[in-house]
Amino acid sequence: MKAKYIIGIIIIGLFSVWGASSFMSTTILYVSIDEVAKTEGTVQLMGKIDFDAVNYDAENSRLVFEVVGLEEHTADDRLTIVYTGVVPGNFDQATSVVAKGHYEDGVFLADQLLVKCPSKYQGMEEKA
Repeated sequence: MKAKYIIGIIIIGLFSVWGASSFMSTTILYVSIDEVAKTEGTVQLMGKIDFDAVNYDAENSRLVFEVVGLEEHTADDRLTIVYTGVVPGNFDQATSVVAKGHYEDGVFLADQLLVKCPSKYQGMEEKA
């Protein structure tokens, strides 16, 4: 009877370790613009889009733009993001962007972009 309990505890322990390691391997860290150069691997970065520095090469499906930090920013709080793929449909209306990717040679190479647009309900209380 004791052997069954020991085997059960071992199985539960192994599944717990496996579940925790799977969870940790899928979580992606959010970093700020000044922290991104110190990171390795895939991270997420959030910033405001500088629409004066947006360049899209339709032939190569390559979007290059700059973001500034969400907090009070200085000239150093800028980062160039390079994204290859289809530009999100509401990119030109976005207030900020979350880019998932990695930092390499002074630029952030994004694999995915998630744009944050202003709420369609913004200003509704003024009309009511």
